[in-house]
Amino acid sequence: MDKIEIGNDQVRVTVSALGAEMQSLVTADGQSWLWDGDAAFWGGRSPVLFPIVGKAPGDHIAVHGQRYPMGQHGFARRSTFELESQGSDFCRHVLKSSLASHSVYPFDFTLTIEHRLVGRAVSVTAEVHNASHALMPFGIGFHPAFVWPLPGCDGQVHRVTLDNGGAPALVRLSGGLVQPDKLASPFVRGHLVLDHSLFAADAMLFPEGAGAGLRYGAGEKAIHFTWENLPNLALWSKPGAPFVCLEPWRGTAAEVDGSDELAERPYVELLGPGATGRYGFKAELT
Repeated sequence: MDKIEIGNDQVRVTVSALGAEMQSLVTADGQSWLWDGDAAFWGGRSPVLFPIVGKAPGDHIAVHGQRYPMGQHGFARRSTFELESQGSDFCRHVLKSSLASHSVYPFDFTLTIEHRLVGRAVSVTAEVHNASHALMPFGIGFHPAFVWPLPGCDGQVHRVTLDNGGAPALVRLSGGLVQPDKLASPFVRGHLVLDHSLFAADAMLFPEGAGAGLRYGAGEKAIHFTWENLPNLALWSKPGAPFVCLEPWRGTAAEVDGSDELAERPYVELLGPGATGRYGFKAELT
């Protein structure tokens, strides 16, 4: 698996060509902040989700009535990207549509993923270009897993605090599909104390109202996590696993008993011919 390393005097990041996925995030003192992908819990680290987020009914999507096989979170995370450019503190990987991708997603596209370091922050940006002559529906999202507890914070209470101080309504998944009924928010004035019991029923999904930033931390050690053009937020871990995923999305899994038409999935992006959409997150370590 081809990997490259970028860095500055404060942080180092490795990125794999497979999925253009960040593999490590290490500060100058040698502390690791990103989950290491131990398959005993979950083999992912920071996958990019495209062209769907979450599951499709029967692992198939439909485009204008034609059905195509599509696994959970799409195919980008299992695709090999080409390295387009790199410098000491950034790299850009590209995935282009192909005969193989047309067999499951009938659109011409270019997906570019950039990792860039500024101080103690890493920014991950996705650009989706619609090279088709038709409206292109898709979901896109990020799935970074950060260590829980954070480095040096064993035994401390960890919290997620929304920058907007909100209490967004919660929805849950059933068999990987969204149950549309809104539940009471677990946030109180923007604050949520993390506990593994929160994830006993799978991910917590906040389709609206989470804003565009949060603080994940314990005491003074934290990650300030912000995102762009991604209206949905999910938090996920496996109960007892030493990581938590902070997941900003545009588009969610299909709803229970909902349509399998990709264009009808909740919050899906509809990009016009020749248009380019930009989406991303930044994780700043404190």
